[in-house]
Amino acid sequence: MAKRKVFVKTDLDIPQVEHNHDAAGNVIILPEAIPPTNTIVKFGRNTSSQRSFDFARWYNAGIDPITYACQRQVERFLAGQEGALTATTVACYCYIGLRNFLEYCALRAMAFNHDLALTDVNRDLIDGYLGHLAGLGGATTSQKTLYAHTKAVLLALGRRGLIPLVDSGDAATFPQNPFPNSNRKAKSETALSKRERQAFTSALRQAIKPIWDDDTPLTSELLGLALLVVALHTGCNKTPLLEMDRECLRPHPKDNTAFLVLWKRRGYNFSKVALRTESDVERLLESTPTVRINVERLIRHVIAKTELLDAEAPEDLKGRVWLYRNRGQNVGQITALSSRTLELAKNRLVIEYGLTDSDGEPLRLNVSRLRKTFANRIFELTDGDLATTSAALGNTPRVTDQNYLAPGENARRNWQFMGEVLVQELLTQTIGASYRDTPMGRCSDPVNGQYAPKREGATCMNFMNCLRCKHYAVTAEDLYKLFSFYFRVLAERSRMDKHRWTREYAHICRLIDHYIVAEGLRRGTFKATAVEAARDRARTEPHPFWSVDLIDSLQVFA
Repeated sequence: MAKRKVFVKTDLDIPQVEHNHDAAGNVIILPEAIPPTNTIVKFGRNTSSQRSFDFARWYNAGIDPITYACQRQVERFLAGQEGALTATTVACYCYIGLRNFLEYCALRAMAFNHDLALTDVNRDLIDGYLGHLAGLGGATTSQKTLYAHTKAVLLALGRRGLIPLVDSGDAATFPQNPFPNSNRKAKSETALSKRERQAFTSALRQAIKPIWDDDTPLTSELLGLALLVVALHTGCNKTPLLEMDRECLRPHPKDNTAFLVLWKRRGYNFSKVALRTESDVERLLESTPTVRINVERLIRHVIAKTELLDAEAPEDLKGRVWLYRNRGQNVGQITALSSRTLELAKNRLVIEYGLTDSDGEPLRLNVSRLRKTFANRIFELTDGDLATTSAALGNTPRVTDQNYLAPGENARRNWQFMGEVLVQELLTQTIGASYRDTPMGRCSDPVNGQYAPKREGATCMNFMNCLRCKHYAVTAEDLYKLFSFYFRVLAERSRMDKHRWTREYAHICRLIDHYIVAEGLRRGTFKATAVEAARDRARTEPHPFWSVDLIDSLQVFA
C-alpha cells in the first residue's frame, strides 16, 4: 500500500526574503537584512556526507542580494515549502550548483567592477555561467549536472518573483537546450564480467565471515560489506538499501521465501524482492553462511545484532538496520551507514584482496555496477527473458533493455567467429563472385545488387534486406541457413521491446513462411520432407553465422 500523502503546514518561521520594490517594480533587498545573523544552513542527517553549508564567503563580495536570496531559498527547501525535497537533494544544490554559481557571480562582479543585484540574473548572466562551466574543463555531462543543480534554485526564485523570469524567446532566462546530445556522451556503469564477478564474490565471502561471530562488534566496514552482499543478490538501488528499516522482511505466500520490502523515495512506492529463506536442513549446517551466503539470514542476523543499538539511536535513526557504534569522531555515538562509509568499505575490500579489472587496474565497485550485474545475470539465467528480468529490477522492459542489458561474453566470441568467417570468405572470393553463397542463400550480383553499397571493392552484406532483393535466390541446399536466420529473428521477441520487434523484424518471418517456403512448395522447388528436415536442424543446431546472442548485431549489415 502506498504511503498517505502528508501536507506540510505553513509556519510563520518559514524563511522569507526581506525586500521592497523600486519604482520600476524591481526587487530590492533591504540593506539591514544583509548579511543575516546566521550564514550557515544545516541539512541534518542525510545519505550524503554533507551536514551544513556556509554562505559567509560570498557576502561582501559584490553579490550580497544574490547570495542572500539563494540562502533563503535553500532554507525554504529544507522547510518543505518548495516541494518534498530531501536534505540530500538540497545539499547537492548547494555543493554542486550554488557553490560554482556564486563563485562565478563574484568573479563577474569583480570583472565589471560593480555589484550585482537580483535584476542582473538574466540570460546574459546565465550564458556567461555556461561559458564558465565549459572553461572548468569538465565533461559535458558534468557541466550539465552543475547547471541543473543551479537552475533548480534560480527557477524557484523566479517563480516567486524575486528574479526576472522570461519563459520563452531569444531572451529566455534559461536556454532551452544548452547541452544538446549530452545523453550520447554519457558513459553509464557496466556490469562486472564473469571473472570480475567471481573474484568479487569470493573476496566478499571471505571478508564477511566475522559478521557471524557474536563476539565481533559491528563496524562500518562489516556493515558495508553486508550491504554489498544484499545489493549483489537483489539488484536494489543504493539509497533504498541504506535506508532499509527493521520491518523490511515480510511474509511470502510461498514456503521458504520472504519479501524484502524497500521504500523508493523517487518513485514514492515500495519495491519488493523475493528472497530464499533457510530450510530446516540448512539450519543444521554451521558452515552454510561461509559456503553460500543466504541473504535473508544475513539481514535477520544484522537486525538482531543491532537491536540494542536501535534503542540508543537518535530519533532520526531509529528503525534503521545498518547501525553501528562510532569508533572515530564522537566515539560511542550510534550512527548509520552512509554513502561515504560504504565507499570506504568497498575500497578497503578492493585493496586487501587485490581485486583488478581486465586491464589490471583496481576494480571499480559501486552499487550501480552490482545492479547491472544482477540484471545481466538474471537475463542469462532466464535464457534471455526480458519480461522476467525487468520484473526482477522493478523497471519496464523498455528501460531494462536500453539501460541495463549488454551483450555477454558469448556474444563477443560469436562476433569474433563471424568476423573470421567474413574475412575467410572475402580472402577466398566466396563473396563477390557471380551467384555465390551468402549466409542467407544465394545472390546473383553481390557487388551491384539492389541493396549493394555500389562502391568500388565493396561487397553487399545487407543481409536484412535479402528477402526483398530481386537478386536473391534460395535453393533446397539453402533452406538450412534460411531457417537458422528465421529462428534467430523469432527468438528475439522475448529479448527486446515488442513494438520494436513488430516494427523492424516481424515482416521477415512472414516473408519466409508465405513468400519463400509456401511458394517453393507450390512450384515444386522444395520437397516437404526437405523443408521439415532443414527446419528441425536449424531449430536445434543453427548455422554459426546466425547463432549470435543479440539481433542488434544484424544492424551492422543493414
